[in-house]
Amino acid sequence: MQYTKLGRSGLTVSRLCLGTMNFASATGEQTSFAIMDKALELGINFIDTANFYGKPAGGGLTESLIGRWLAQGGGRRESIILATKVFCQMGNRVHDQGLSAVTIRRACDESLRRMQTDHIDLYQMHHVDRGIPTDFEQTNTPARDYWRDLHNVDHGAGWDELWQVMDQLIAAGKITYVGSSNFPAWEIARGNTLAAARDSMGLVSEQSRYNLSVRMNELEINPACEALGLGILPWSPLAGGLLAGALEKETEGRRASIEPGEIERYHRQLETYETFCREFGEKPADVALAWLLTNPVVTAPILGPRTMAQLTGSFRALDIELPDEILARLDQIWPGPGGPAPEAYAW
Repeated sequence: MQYTKLGRSGLTVSRLCLGTMNFASATGEQTSFAIMDKALELGINFIDTANFYGKPAGGGLTESLIGRWLAQGGGRRESIILATKVFCQMGNRVHDQGLSAVTIRRACDESLRRMQTDHIDLYQMHHVDRGIPTDFEQTNTPARDYWRDLHNVDHGAGWDELWQVMDQLIAAGKITYVGSSNFPAWEIARGNTLAAARDSMGLVSEQSRYNLSVRMNELEINPACEALGLGILPWSPLAGGLLAGALEKETEGRRASIEPGEIERYHRQLETYETFCREFGEKPADVALAWLLTNPVVTAPILGPRTMAQLTGSFRALDIELPDEILARLDQIWPGPGGPAPEAYAW
């Protein structure tokens, strides 16, 4: 296994992160336990979950499963960097969703209880809370009304409130680092600027949907994270299986999570991509993961195995080298936005 630091922090994590979204839903408890044990054996020390995981059977089920795994002892908790997330709806009470200080404090305690641990190494905000007003939203100006009506959404992260509660949780020893997920670059920059003003460390990571077929991150998010010292944790690194050999019969087991119409939409590119991978002598999934690992701002793609074979098969990506000519060919097959902004669309 290869290891790196998480963003600008001193935290050492494996270059592959074990995602657990399928545990307690698509993958049963016995298999989930076996996958986590195998991940530890193979050197993965980074496990990511969320309080919401376990749906549709019920939010919190995945964290509870992880808690039962940790309760077996054997140094499991001491061997991992444990990450979870807060934001999604967990019940019918007013503060069962979002990023208010009350919600975060309660959600943190509930996650600790479910996972049977006294601390969370990386506590991540799962999404921007659009319901919390920003200073801009509180002003009553025609410009405010124009832009809000244009976008039909109230963006806000309530950073003063967020950093107050996160700092309190850090001081209490309940969390160690803070990360974001699905945040735009301007919120990441705003949040870390306000954190610095409070003498807080701020965000150390951002989870984004980033893979060969979805590359909008390259416009703003990747450059912002690189400049501010955040590590990118790509979720859906194989595009739900689209990049895992979706046209090959032997990998049909990974096609269950591909969004409807995606194969048809990308059929020509997939044919070209899978042919290229065969000629290159590597599996499509391994090439897709290796491509992410070549990006210096990427800390660790988040794997989402449902089976042991999917977990162990992912390790090949760590040994694949992609020379410049191969990277150029992948850019031809899966073109990105043209680089970072503004060069991608202006001089």
